[in-house]
Amino acid sequence: MLKGKNILITGSSRGIGAATARLAKSYGANVIVHDKELSPELEAIAKELNAEKIICDIQNKEAVFCEINKLLEKKIQIHCLANVAGATNRKPFLETIEDDWLFAYKTNLLGTIYMCQALIPSMQSYKYGRIVNIGSTRAHSQGTIISNLPYSASKAAVVNITAALAKEYAKDGISVNSISPGGVNTEIAKSWPAEILKKNSDVLLGRIAEPEEIAEVICFFLSDKASYATGQDFLIDGGYTIGK
Repeated sequence: MLKGKNILITGSSRGIGAATARLAKSYGANVIVHDKELSPELEAIAKELNAEKIICDIQNKEAVFCEINKLLEKKIQIHCLANVAGATNRKPFLETIEDDWLFAYKTNLLGTIYMCQALIPSMQSYKYGRIVNIGSTRAHSQGTIISNLPYSASKAAVVNITAALAKEYAKDGISVNSISPGGVNTEIAKSWPAEILKKNSDVLLGRIAEPEEIAEVICFFLSDKASYATGQDFLIDGGYTIGK
């Protein structure tokens, strides 16, 4: 499905990013993994997948461009980009401070923007590109919850820019879509209090997702099987947003 494609996946040392990297590799892709710092997890997955790796804080535009330029200087054409890296921080709205909002926006929105800005010119030169951004059920009015507004708002912005980028770059052969997952069984989920886990599991399918289930949808939108899809946001939430 992805044979011969070079795919960069941000935040790929764990969780959804790691699951996507492994699945993309199994579908024939050449994977480039990423983390904000050199870690045993990043080293391990790079070795496991025989993958190139880049290390940068996606909040730092200069660092992002530096790492992408290193890849391009090696004549590595990046066919596909999955912007999986992100962060959340739960806090009641009235307790949020400027830093909470800036942290969410710099990581979830600006990190996505910087990666796109660094790679789109190369994709334009080849008249080909597939970009998948990660939104959230929280980005949608029917899925948002209290105590996580900076995250919800930043993810809503990601969904919005996905549509805008799709409109701007369709003429260049670049498709841009987003995936909006509900609760996913990652390391973060393992730290959820019981009431949060119950809320995220109270969906039509009666459970949270496994990272591999989200990875399948990401890989589909990265592939040419989704060649007629652009500007879309795909909710993959077990039926959370439509309720029981």
